[in-house]
Amino acid sequence: MVDILNTGDTAWILISTVLVLLMSIPGIAFFYGGLAKKKNVLNTMFLTLIAFAIVSIIWVIYGYQFAFGADINGLIGYPANLLMSGIGINDVNGSIPSILFVAFQLTFAGLTAALISGAVIGRMKFSAWIAFIVVWISAVYIPIAHWVWGGGWLMQMGALDFAGGTVVHISSGISALALVLILKSRKSKTLLPHNLGYSVLGAAFLWFGWMGFNGGSALTAGGLAASALLVSNIAAAVALVTWVCIDTIKEGKPTVLGAISGAIAGLVAITPAAGFVDVSGAIVIGIGASIASYFAITYLKPRLGYDDALDVFGIHGMSGIWGAIATGIFAAPFINEAAGLLYGNPGQISIQIIAVIATIAYAFVVTIIIAKIIDLTIGLRVKEKDEVEGLDTNLHEESGYML
Repeated sequence: MVDILNTGDTAWILISTVLVLLMSIPGIAFFYGGLAKKKNVLNTMFLTLIAFAIVSIIWVIYGYQFAFGADINGLIGYPANLLMSGIGINDVNGSIPSILFVAFQLTFAGLTAALISGAVIGRMKFSAWIAFIVVWISAVYIPIAHWVWGGGWLMQMGALDFAGGTVVHISSGISALALVLILKSRKSKTLLPHNLGYSVLGAAFLWFGWMGFNGGSALTAGGLAASALLVSNIAAAVALVTWVCIDTIKEGKPTVLGAISGAIAGLVAITPAAGFVDVSGAIVIGIGASIASYFAITYLKPRLGYDDALDVFGIHGMSGIWGAIATGIFAAPFINEAAGLLYGNPGQISIQIIAVIATIAYAFVVTIIIAKIIDLTIGLRVKEKDEVEGLDTNLHEESGYML
């Protein structure tokens, strides 16, 4: 098949790229910043900004090339175009400019790194965070992206991940868990959102931008993109309502924090399935996402004692795992030619589970090693005085509020 530029597809992926950028800046920044303590709001937002900026630079120097270069033994890509050499503005990938595909994938990588920051707010050195992002994106994200999307062994096996259930959400959620196990708990685990309005605004940006995240992953402006957009919205809506119902039953009242947590969980879970399932599948996936993440946050976290400050593992890890496996159940061949259990292909579940286990094991082990090395060299943790007084003042000599 000859690659031919399609201006409609190009326009849609240009818009989708900007929408995914909106998810990170300001989506994650506002979502996490509002949930943080007032004394750490700027530092929390800054972790998102610096992570996205660092990954953007790495991606064009060597990240894209290793992730999407010609396959080497199913493990990594061949870096033939370092610093974007050899990729011209008129080169075409499918029906869009090659350079646009690079930019679209850049936003995914930057978003994934930024997500991890929510687990470590209020206690990680800024220098350690920078070092972690440089090594993590190189050693964890890029190989997994190649395995699943770049022609690697999981793609060859037939693993389904339309927009990043394994590559983005499981990798970030599991890595967040591994990082906090080395970083240890905060001095004070109490964390009441200092400005829930910020978080609602951030969740709205995330929900809005997610339509480009999932819809754009079709890489065409057509029925598949429209279907992915529709089921993504439905899963988020169903998950939001489900979490509100759980809150009302368990706590006696609905909460705004629960509602936006449910919406994000639903969006996470539908991400790997968005281009493979219909509305009925999306509804079940949305319900399951809220149940899985609520269980992790309310029951699993207190019992295991890990200090995942903003529940990156609970939301992204758990809902990502559920969504990846559910894709193997609900994938409908009349959507995108891939069949799951309900459509006569039980083997797809086995493939999805293998992909989930491989992603969990690799992300967890490598992140533990990265975090341990950084801890033994420059140190992960801020001084106790800085943690107690707040990182905005002590690390940046700034304040989010002048009143």
